[in-house]
Amino acid sequence: MFDTTRTMKSQAHAQSFDSHLSDAQSDTKALVRDAQAMLTAAASLTGVKADELRERGMEMLDRALGRAGQYQGQAMAKGRELAHEADVYVQDNPWRTVAVAAGVGVLLGVLLSRKQ
Repeated sequence: MFDTTRTMKSQAHAQSFDSHLSDAQSDTKALVRDAQAMLTAAASLTGVKADELRERGMEMLDRALGRAGQYQGQAMAKGRELAHEADVYVQDNPWRTVAVAAGVGVLLGVLLSRKQ
């Protein structure tokens, strides 16, 4: 009934994407924290040392923004790919898709009517 190869492939893609997203978030947060620490330290200093710390902090923030843009591009590409896969699946299995959507709708209706 189900195309297990396509399902397994989609699950593997989703897990890989989640892993990369988690790595991206932690990398970006670390860069921003380091840059903030440098800029805070530079605020209390004066002269050449302060300028050097501010410059390094700004470079780190620029790197963090660059990485965030790169990850955003990857996320957009992955989203388009997943949308295309869903579209192909729906076109290949229109009645199965309608049946699943109707089942989910009935299930949600039953659950929501019980809470009231």
